[in-house]
Amino acid sequence: MRSFFVPVLAVASLLLAGCVSAPNSPSLTLQTAKTPEGYVQCVLPKLEKHDITSTVTQNSRHAKVVLTSKIAADDVLEAYKSQDSTKVFLYERKPLASTITPSRLELAAKECQ
Repeated sequence: MRSFFVPVLAVASLLLAGCVSAPNSPSLTLQTAKTPEGYVQCVLPKLEKHDITSTVTQNSRHAKVVLTSKIAADDVLEAYKSQDSTKVFLYERKPLASTITPSRLELAAKECQ
């Protein structure tokens, strides 16, 4: 019985490890002096360089970049105009194998800060 329980527990823990971040919690939060539109205009060419397609929606105080994924939930980068700066929130679900290194989206978000 014990020899059956150990592998089942190991598999269950690996499956749960993929749910490291809560769905509504940003995986990265940044602040920049750029406007939301200026920030998105910096990020988009960096993503296009890696053949990452995205959908952008924006207004005067908010910009949202959605990157569709075939294997996981869509990744979202949002920039909100605050009083003195722009707050940037990245909502990204990474596969378990890629949690060690930053993603291309995360690198682009940090480079444009």
